[in-house]
Amino acid sequence: MACIIALIVFSIMGLFSATHRQLAREAFDCVFRRVTFRPCNTGFKEKIRGRIIGKLLKRSVALAKFSNKYFEVFAWIFFLLTVASTGYTIKGGYNFYRYGSCNGLNQGGFCAFDPTGKNNATSSVADGSCPIKQPTTKDLTLSAVDLELFQSKKADSKNDLVFVGCYSCDYTRKAYPVVKKLLEKENINYTFIHFSVKNENENFPLYVYAASKIDQEKYWRLNDLFFEASKEDLQSQEKIDKMVIKVGYDLQVIKDEAQKETTKQAVQKQIEEIRKTHIYGTPTVFINGRSIVGPKPYRVYKLMLR
Repeated sequence: MACIIALIVFSIMGLFSATHRQLAREAFDCVFRRVTFRPCNTGFKEKIRGRIIGKLLKRSVALAKFSNKYFEVFAWIFFLLTVASTGYTIKGGYNFYRYGSCNGLNQGGFCAFDPTGKNNATSSVADGSCPIKQPTTKDLTLSAVDLELFQSKKADSKNDLVFVGCYSCDYTRKAYPVVKKLLEKENINYTFIHFSVKNENENFPLYVYAASKIDQEKYWRLNDLFFEASKEDLQSQEKIDKMVIKVGYDLQVIKDEAQKETTKQAVQKQIEEIRKTHIYGTPTVFINGRSIVGPKPYRVYKLMLR
């Protein structure tokens, strides 16, 4: 076992030192002999033992004697720890590639590949803050939600994607271009749900609904424009009006529609439907019913498709 431990350690250290590269070669020869049922090179094994015990002698004679006596036992312990840590590292790497988190889909906790937790970050629905959450997805669902109340693009596809996001949420803004790229490359039935969880102009949700009702083609262009604009612009009525005009809407028609009681009722109904999803932060994406919380890399969304 000492040979295997030495191989791993010296292979890594050999990246930086020619001396350790030579030891790595000797360790590889030792391991090769062991796996082919031949005895390891005694000289190398004793060299490794001598180096370790020599270091310990400088600190404690008793510790050096104890380590020498149980050298093979310690080698086995370190070997098992190395195998376990390597296994966890491989599992974490797979999870990160597949789900954007070392710990699995929508799971928080420390991840060496994502130390800041940015792939799981959301704007909280509860209070508008932007914490890195440890998501619980068991209650997230679309089963009771009437998606017909929201704007969608039907593609006659076996894949369905529902994007719940806030125009003023930094994390939604990060996820949106990634999802948009996916929609451009793949044939997907798409529904976008605007759920305001940040400070936005009070008329903003009414304008969004009015625009979607009057002209759907223009609405999707306006949707892109809202994400391209600064968050400050989305708080300014004047800036919002300019964006509405830019995509070709008659501003007065939008204003009139936005102030109708039926529009206010429809927006309130949408909010009630969104609450049925039990989302706790934006963005939340549902692909074929599976929830994905936080802005994930492109590959994560792509791998969720059928």
